[in-house]
Amino acid sequence: MEKEAQVSAGLADQGEDAVLDLASRLTQDHHQSLKLWLRMLSCTVKIENEIRSRLRSNFDITLPRFDLMAQLERYPDGLRMGELSKRMMVTGGNITGITDQLEAEKLVLRVADPKDKRAYSVKLTAAGRRAFAAMAVVHESWVAELLHGVTPQDKTQLIDLLSHMKRQLNEPADK
Repeated sequence: MEKEAQVSAGLADQGEDAVLDLASRLTQDHHQSLKLWLRMLSCTVKIENEIRSRLRSNFDITLPRFDLMAQLERYPDGLRMGELSKRMMVTGGNITGITDQLEAEKLVLRVADPKDKRAYSVKLTAAGRRAFAAMAVVHESWVAELLHGVTPQDKTQLIDLLSHMKRQLNEPADK
């Protein structure tokens, strides 16, 4: 059955170590933009999955919890729940669940907004700042390790190209 799956995926002649990714099923007549998007997506997913796994095994933390702490580390006075939701591009319910977990571990605390008693800001505690600082150093080394095969010149070029793409994506569609 596994051999049949490899044959149907066109991998039978590529050996046991063939790497499957989203762009491998495309042919030359597919639109170049689609190829680019799928290649970026496959690279992102591969890196994200590795980081997710390492965070879990080394720090017993999930990537969303790490990401929330990273947002709060940039804003020592805290962020409102709605702002965290926007920055992390997840629902308010997700932010509430992650915050509940981190609060139970005494890594964050909720602070009532003095201007709106219905709203809360979330801040890292001293223990949260220490824990995040330790994780951030290791996280950065993992990213550097995962991208070690890309030359500094290629990294600069990719950053420039993706920055240009991001600017274009942020432009109004009616322009």
